[in-house]
Amino acid sequence: MSDKASISIHGKSYEFPVVEGTENEVAIDIKTLRAATGIITLDPGFKNTGSCESAITFLDGEKGVLRYRGYSIEELAEKADFLEVAYLLIFGELPNKEELEKFHKDIKAESHVDEEMKKILDGFPKSAHPMGVISSLTSALIAFNPSSVNVSSKEDMYHAIVRLLAKFPVLVAWTHRKKMGLPLDYGDDSLGYVENIHKMMFKRPNQEYKRNEVVIEALDKLLILHADHEQNCSTSTVRIVGSSHAGLFASISAGISALWGPLHGGANQAVLEMLQAIEADGGDTKRYMAKAKDKKDPFRLMGFGHRVYKNFDPRARIIKKAADEVLSDLGIEDPILDIAKGLEKEALEDDYFVKRKLYPNVDFYSGIIYRALGIPVEMFTVMFALGRLPGWIAQWREMRLKGEPIGRPRQVYIGENQRPFKALDKR
Repeated sequence: MSDKASISIHGKSYEFPVVEGTENEVAIDIKTLRAATGIITLDPGFKNTGSCESAITFLDGEKGVLRYRGYSIEELAEKADFLEVAYLLIFGELPNKEELEKFHKDIKAESHVDEEMKKILDGFPKSAHPMGVISSLTSALIAFNPSSVNVSSKEDMYHAIVRLLAKFPVLVAWTHRKKMGLPLDYGDDSLGYVENIHKMMFKRPNQEYKRNEVVIEALDKLLILHADHEQNCSTSTVRIVGSSHAGLFASISAGISALWGPLHGGANQAVLEMLQAIEADGGDTKRYMAKAKDKKDPFRLMGFGHRVYKNFDPRARIIKKAADEVLSDLGIEDPILDIAKGLEKEALEDDYFVKRKLYPNVDFYSGIIYRALGIPVEMFTVMFALGRLPGWIAQWREMRLKGEPIGRPRQVYIGENQRPFKALDKR
């Protein structure tokens, strides 16, 4: 694209190149703006600022489109498993049979976590939030894998990626089992990746593990749907931390901390907390839907609408079916889940919500599934992190291989001008 963007400042005109992506996204390349003009842009929250060029994920919020490496999220959720999607995100192409088998075999070979990690886990009180625990344990992996990754070596990069994909689910399972008061488990190498996660998390010490196809399928889809989402808060954190040439484990640990926030990965936890509050107040869904429509009422309906998707969340359509199947298969009677289904029905039929396209989003349905599986609400965001892991790895890898410069945003200073120091007895 040969177009130029012109900007006039203080009577002088400057031109900057215009860049167009493969999906016709247009951006003004202002990397020379400060050098040419001495001026910067101001964009709180970076809502209008592209931090990078990326080939990993395409998202169109207005049209409700999400694609990984060009493949629609709908097709991947229907036809691929999580490990295939992880490989696709990280390495750019879907694996063939031999590549996938090797990938899984290599992950299994690295799935052992040093026993001393258990001492670190033991140091946390049972009341510790699982996101704080998993962030700390991920960072602690550095101590047991101290050598830095040579990003110029395909072999080094591959081994670092495999190690993290192998060990992170173990840490997730241990965090869950500590929360539930269960003995720690290493899982079973004879199982598939997601099935092994399920066994590590839920196997009871006095019972034989039983595979549940409906539950495994729902977990697989949930992880796929959460695997990447373009330059969100946690992904941007991973990239900016990695831009300092911090290692993979340290960068992912930082991403976990960013995901912890209630405005990001904590949204599915907020959904369940809202449902619990509605139940405690009598469970009248119609009254709470009326409160949600009242602009003067401080109540906010969590899990409906999305700050990126202005039409519908394409992930929600996929996971709604899985949520219905899980609830039906498990036959759970739970007033909290009844309230969730009541809110869903009201929102899908109420003109106020339909006209504003405030449909249930992926956080709404994921919270329902996790609740049905018996996962404590504090673990919901950890499950989100488990799904997002391959996306974070892919983004970190892309950033390092492209040799992107260290992230260093500017600011517009609005503090005091220079002033003289006053002695203590004159203040």
